[in-house]
Amino acid sequence: MRGDSGQSVSVWNAPERVFPVLNKDSQADVSVVGAGITGITCAYLLTRQGKSVVLLDDGPIAGGETCRTTAHLTNAVDDRFSEIERLHGPEGARIAAESHTRAIDTIERIVREERIDCDFSRLDGYLFNPPGKNPKLLETELDAARRAGLHAVDLVARVPWEGFDTGPALRFARQAQFNPLKYLNALVDRLVKSGTRIHRGHVNEVKGGCPATVKTSEGITVRSGAVIVAANSPFNDWVVMHTKQMAYRTYVIAARVPAGSIRKALYWDNADPYHYVRLQNIPEPSSDEMLIVGGEDHRTGQEHDAAARWMRLEQWARERFPQLKEVEYRWSGQVMEPVDGVAFIGPNPGDSENVYIATGDSGQGMTHGTIAGMVLTDLICGRENEWLKLYHPDRKTLRALGEYLGENFNTALQYGDWLTRGEVSSLAQIPAGSGAVLREGIHKIAVYRDESGDCHSFSAKCPHLGGVLHWNEAERTWDCPCHGSRFSAYGKVVNGPAMGDLNPFKLEMEQRREGHEGKKPTHRRGDAGTRRAGRNHRIEGRH
Repeated sequence: MRGDSGQSVSVWNAPERVFPVLNKDSQADVSVVGAGITGITCAYLLTRQGKSVVLLDDGPIAGGETCRTTAHLTNAVDDRFSEIERLHGPEGARIAAESHTRAIDTIERIVREERIDCDFSRLDGYLFNPPGKNPKLLETELDAARRAGLHAVDLVARVPWEGFDTGPALRFARQAQFNPLKYLNALVDRLVKSGTRIHRGHVNEVKGGCPATVKTSEGITVRSGAVIVAANSPFNDWVVMHTKQMAYRTYVIAARVPAGSIRKALYWDNADPYHYVRLQNIPEPSSDEMLIVGGEDHRTGQEHDAAARWMRLEQWARERFPQLKEVEYRWSGQVMEPVDGVAFIGPNPGDSENVYIATGDSGQGMTHGTIAGMVLTDLICGRENEWLKLYHPDRKTLRALGEYLGENFNTALQYGDWLTRGEVSSLAQIPAGSGAVLREGIHKIAVYRDESGDCHSFSAKCPHLGGVLHWNEAERTWDCPCHGSRFSAYGKVVNGPAMGDLNPFKLEMEQRREGHEGKKPTHRRGDAGTRRAGRNHRIEGRH
């Protein structure tokens, strides 16, 4: 499914479901902004508690980053329990293990109670090292996982792959996988039957209080007792949250393999760059399954070699799975990476009352989104939730200070783009179907040439905090290397934290002349573009 986050298409083929635009002021117990895994789960659980809900999204259902997930359902946290224990202490590690385990159980219970056909299945997960990695790292993680309360974890001699010996691995029992679009579409059907109002609308203002309000770009207002901003990145927060998490792109390929030729399980390695693998059923009469392989992360807007990253994923997969057939799907997605390894779920920092956020999925959006639904439902219904002390957005983790300073230093360096030349010196250098940034005096201009040859120009200044945008050739989007805002080729915002579209820019006459040659587009690589070693992020999405 393509959705509205780029031109690539994921393996989750599903028709786009777009609801009517909200055209009149409304009231509800709760307003939920964002119809991905988090927003839909929150709406579903709140309606089960008797709350009236208005659910808003500016695109199709699950059409942002959620449709780009690989949908690993796991309690083997991406940043490893040894690291979570270092950053958050034994109690924090225990809560992380318990909450992700409960999230998987909750999805399973909903699937059973609602009789949802979404390919949900329980299976093992395997974590293994690449060649040359210290095997004691697995023993350290095993001990930490057991201290966190996960006792169904053991050390095995190898991953169960025929013809490729991975060496020792940790086996995590009772993990799971599902088809996320089938699951969420079924929940939306239940919401519609329950009377939940689902509308299309671009929210550009959120205010706390009694009541809290959201306002759309059409000037329509929804008043409610609480607002949940369930976007991939919280657009209602201008600065604070965006110093505590960073946006990364991650890449995925999918290709057919003969059914049964690979044991169905979840697989993750500790390589740098890392990899994550799963299988997905293909409807009969096919005798194949789809092998899904992901990884190759980098800071959003700071690398420009998507084709090479997809190729490296394919080479890695073919070395281990010679039965791999032609690659049929290539896509990428956006992951919000918190500096201290766990999501941000709870009251929005510094906001007035009754505004809640859920972000920082850390590559585990399916479980973090479900955890958010459970925590925020409790808070809105007046119940305490012990998990809040780990996930509270206002937390300060001093042991993550090094990561915090390093990532924010990287962000600061990106503003140096204002001192550089444009990527091209004339419009003639921009091929049809592509984009580039050029300089005109003190301005930097983002120019997209459509397939007909017409140019569409905008200020290259991100309307969030002023970073210089870069063209993403793989997705045909403009991406901000500072805080991860993204815009369509035609300037429409598709990822926060930016709230609005790009400002159109009228080029001077001399820039419209296209008769001379110049240098080819070049892109500056990020100074710390690749994710930290040992992180195994399963691509999850904008909610």
